[in-house]
Amino acid sequence: MPAPVPRPAAPIARTARTARTVRIAAVVTGTALIASALLAAPATAAPPRTVDPFDPDFGPNVTIYSPETPVADIRAELDALHAQQVDAEMSTERQAVYFLPGEYGSAADPLQVKVGYYTEIAGLGASPEDVTINGAVEVYNRCLADGGTGNCLALVNFWRTISNLSIDIQAADRGCRTGTDFWAVSQAVSMRRLDVAGGNLSLMDYCTAGPQYASGGFIADSRLPNVINGSQQQWLIRNSEVAGWSNAVWNQVFSGVVGAPDDAGFPDPPYTTLDETPLSREKPYLYVDDEGRYNVRVPAAQQDSRGVTWADGETAGRSIPITEFFIATPDDSVKDINNALARGRHLILTPGIYDVAQSIQVKRANTVVIGLGHATLTAVGGAVPLEVKDADGIVVAGVTIDAGTELSPVLLRVGAADSDKVLDPANPITLSDVYFRVGGPHIGKTTTALEVNADDVLIDHTWVWRGDHGIEGFDPNDGVNGDNQRWATNTGTVGVIVNGDDVTATGLFVEHFQTYNTLWNGENGRVVLYQNELPYDPPTQADWTQPNGTLGYPGYKVADDVTTHRLDGAGVYVFNQNNPSILTANGFEVPETPGVQLHHIMTVNLSAGTVQHVVNGIGGQADNTNTGTPQFVVDYPLP
Repeated sequence: MPAPVPRPAAPIARTARTARTVRIAAVVTGTALIASALLAAPATAAPPRTVDPFDPDFGPNVTIYSPETPVADIRAELDALHAQQVDAEMSTERQAVYFLPGEYGSAADPLQVKVGYYTEIAGLGASPEDVTINGAVEVYNRCLADGGTGNCLALVNFWRTISNLSIDIQAADRGCRTGTDFWAVSQAVSMRRLDVAGGNLSLMDYCTAGPQYASGGFIADSRLPNVINGSQQQWLIRNSEVAGWSNAVWNQVFSGVVGAPDDAGFPDPPYTTLDETPLSREKPYLYVDDEGRYNVRVPAAQQDSRGVTWADGETAGRSIPITEFFIATPDDSVKDINNALARGRHLILTPGIYDVAQSIQVKRANTVVIGLGHATLTAVGGAVPLEVKDADGIVVAGVTIDAGTELSPVLLRVGAADSDKVLDPANPITLSDVYFRVGGPHIGKTTTALEVNADDVLIDHTWVWRGDHGIEGFDPNDGVNGDNQRWATNTGTVGVIVNGDDVTATGLFVEHFQTYNTLWNGENGRVVLYQNELPYDPPTQADWTQPNGTLGYPGYKVADDVTTHRLDGAGVYVFNQNNPSILTANGFEVPETPGVQLHHIMTVNLSAGTVQHVVNGIGGQADNTNTGTPQFVVDYPLP
């Protein structure tokens, strides 16, 4: 989302931990791209790595607390971690913090936890009710102006995670914040498997100086009190329970949510409510069983589901002992990771940056790949960092994938381009909280970020981002903050291409790519909440015009030969800050056929640029005369 360009974060010094930790190195030097050698490598090239089921080695960037840890120690360490991470938007630091089953804090001595960049906070219980934090777990506005108080907002509060615990909001006097847990975030932030009680949950931070803008976000499998949406521009809450939901801005989507507001008045308020979620699968999670052994729970896929998965006991699915995982560090070679996967191991990527010069290949059915603490795969030498083959039930969760400085054809490929393999729709390949970046921390180049060729794939929350700001070092005098250079150097042609049939996406966020942000070629696609911002930096209209002369590229394109498709709750935003005279003909472009249906869609001008129509020449123009006022189409085709 548009925001002032932050200054580069200072190097981060690691603090001491009183909780149990083990040391690992931070990064690994990439090797040359030798895909053929990888395929030929023997599966026994490296000996199996032993994993202690009671004390697995997750490395120095994972901290695990027990109820016996003094609250003062936890508070001091997590305050120090937040101080390191609160402005570390483009840093290489990655952290995960876990709480063993039990209670932390009290009404008299609450535990207030603030969550910064690249930080995961999670409980290690089999149920969210097994870990209780008496206090709050929060994200506040980030103040960007000199002096720290003049420009406070949540538009760039990205890349952080909270899951699998209960929060009992304490009523201790916190001034403006009393009785409320603040979660002021934007894209690439997930809240999953939470049980929050004792006050309100606010998705905006109304206690700092203005303007308090926010651009989130995603919640799933959670039981929540009254939710204050506040300034959030868009939001998806899926398979949850809410006591109430107040106000809206542009695009609020509820799918399978008990207590969701009615959407009969759309667009006033702009609610989109689906009674059930057509296809869902909750993200895998670490937990410790009654004997103290670590496991990973892999929830089962659900069709036409509603409410939380844990209300009546254990979430349906299967448990995998931690001993069946290869626990990787950034020191491990891709060859060793692939050999472990070929031997039938699942994969945990501990927090850190993994330079990937040849593809990590996930081939076996029902393999689970989990990133802890926003573990990040960075392409080296034009590699494809991750390939998922056509096999039932593969799950990839919690992984960020970065383009490198040399052009990659794709960052994540799901299924072979020419495959016709039939997969089990009841056990879909699933991507949960998988994020993509082209630029930001460094120059990035890719043709496509996410390419889905397989059928029956579920994308459950992704942010596919070509960076609109970062620390790449472009000349600020070239265009707006170096945007002319960024357009030619920081390149991403297409965000998401879906070629497979029967692909579902719940929470699809795609921004700033240089032609199509999303191009959907497969049949029977289903999307619940789509958020897009068109590229901010085309230097000229000629740079943003299709070969056939059409002005610009729609933010969401369904191929002309598709006959069946459904999209519920979507927005395309324009902010052509580099050249405000740029025109885009349509926010959405789809074939005109009864089987392709768009429900509750809109475009909006964020202060620069023009989108002439919402979809296929229908809908009002979004431009500088109506900045911030959405142009809605309730249903397309028109009734």
